[in-house]
Amino acid sequence: MSDKEYEADLITLVDDENKEHTFEIIDSIEQDDNVYYALIPVYDDTEQQLESADEYYIFQTVEENGEELLVEVEDEALLDKLAEIFESRFEELFDEE
Repeated sequence: MSDKEYEADLITLVDDENKEHTFEIIDSIEQDDNVYYALIPVYDDTEQQLESADEYYIFQTVEENGEELLVEVEDEALLDKLAEIFESRFEELFDEE
């Protein structure tokens, strides 16, 4: 057993309808002077969490009025490129474990 304790890096985002959603940050990368995060949704319901196990979202940091925000990546070509990078990193991570 490892001496390291796992502590999830959680973030709460508020959508356009002012509804809060909790995500776990599973990875981040810098690409073309931007920072992108891979986030998985966190649910209180264990069954719902298991159903979404393969689901993750990619968000980009943007600065607006001096405040750093996370926004979903909408450019499909960029999204595909980032997903490929993240998935390659996930494979490397799981191969090491």
